[in-house]
Amino acid sequence: MSFVVPDACTLPTAEQPPRLAEFDRLFTTALREVTRSDATHARLRLAGPAAPVRDLAARETACCSFFTFTVTTGPGDDVFLDVEVPELHAGVLTALIGAVR
Repeated sequence: MSFVVPDACTLPTAEQPPRLAEFDRLFTTALREVTRSDATHARLRLAGPAAPVRDLAARETACCSFFTFTVTTGPGDDVFLDVEVPELHAGVLTALIGAVR
């Protein structure tokens, strides 16, 4: 995944490529659908299980506090990852969604 990490991220530089690789693996193996409701919100439908998605979302929120991740489960093995950002970081969400499509 090619992605410019915003200055607001506090994850040490050396840890950023492995983290991006985690997102890339998740999206490559589990992504089923992306729905963008507006500039600051997207919903990703993933194949389960939910625990690894929750773990990755929690770790990302710890270093990039502008992200709000909400993980819910649906029918079957569906896992929904809602990603919200403030308007100031709408470009980060656009880049994230662009990288997974």
